[in-house]
Amino acid sequence: MQVSPISEQEIQQLRAETNGTTQKIHFNNAGASFNPDVVVDTVINYLREEATLGGYEIEDKYREQLNNTYSLVAKLINADADEIAIVENASTAWGIAFNGIDFKPGDEIITCEMEYVTNIIGFLNAQKTLGVSLKIISNNAQGNFPLDVFEQAISPKTKLIAMTHIPSTAGGMIPIVEIGKIARRHNILYLVDACQSAGQIPLDVKEIGCDMLSVTGRKYLRAPRGTGFLFVRKEIQDSLKLLFMDGYSAPTVSLHDFKPRSDARRFELYEKNRALTLGIGKAVDYALNIGVDRIWERIQYLATLLRRELAAIDGITVHDFGAQQCGIVTFSAKGLESAFVKNKLAEKNINVSVGKAISTLIYMDKNHLQSNVRASVHYYNTAAEIQVLCTELKSMLVS
Repeated sequence: MQVSPISEQEIQQLRAETNGTTQKIHFNNAGASFNPDVVVDTVINYLREEATLGGYEIEDKYREQLNNTYSLVAKLINADADEIAIVENASTAWGIAFNGIDFKPGDEIITCEMEYVTNIIGFLNAQKTLGVSLKIISNNAQGNFPLDVFEQAISPKTKLIAMTHIPSTAGGMIPIVEIGKIARRHNILYLVDACQSAGQIPLDVKEIGCDMLSVTGRKYLRAPRGTGFLFVRKEIQDSLKLLFMDGYSAPTVSLHDFKPRSDARRFELYEKNRALTLGIGKAVDYALNIGVDRIWERIQYLATLLRRELAAIDGITVHDFGAQQCGIVTFSAKGLESAFVKNKLAEKNINVSVGKAISTLIYMDKNHLQSNVRASVHYYNTAAEIQVLCTELKSMLVS
């Protein structure tokens, strides 16, 4: 088994900088991670200044730091700052990108079985209102995405390839870089949902070859809830329709016409929570200082350990498939409802979540799963915490 790339001394320091780790064993990082204390302080201190000195005045004071958030996000995914829009969450980001595409009747969308419910609703709405069709590429018997089947499915009518990198209720992964090479070869728009990826796995939009990428802040980035961002490749920004506009997104206005901004901030509106913008910037900076490569190696180390320990428990079935797996570990306990397991663990100050069928509808239906228990590890979790979780599960199964 691999060795942790982050020393135990460093892990203890990172935990000391995260107050939540003193209160709970937190295995719900795919829902919302614990914020580093510096992120919490950044948001609270900004709000205090705003409350006493004035919202617009404090925005002016922090303008450089607010603008730097775009540069930090761009660095995280190897983009340019003018390709980043700061929004409230990944669903907002994904919706801005998807609904900005000029679909015509007969256009095709290709997706995978791991798509999130929000995205599926978007596809269905486009089918109903715009007359597009949907092709779903299922994983093979080993749980891997079949690139050959995918490429054969591409036709002259294919308008968009939309892929969720990491699903909500499974530990497998979709090969977004290899898909991107095929998308570029066929010159087809490529939208990636990286909601669970950012902060967990190194992301390089140039390597991925995507045109658009949507991200939330609250999961593996450890940013506050209500934060996220959208990447839109510079070359396609003009081709996306703007769903809403104000004097910030379209600053050139006359009584006869208007002109959008020349960067991705055209997809934003002016009024938003500046404290949260600073918060996600601080969280990204925190992750970059640790090193996302190291974070990913640590998460793989912990997830491998957790899957191994769970598989050794009589009555526990691990449900993750595929050659490459992430920090989301899903399982079921024989004879026990997922919600019951979650609630019993909560009584012991252990946070997990329930993966619902609706969240990853295609995948869950294919595998005949109504729900599962989702334990998602982050770098600040420890092997000792994994042992506590497994001990409680064993006790639950024999009681």
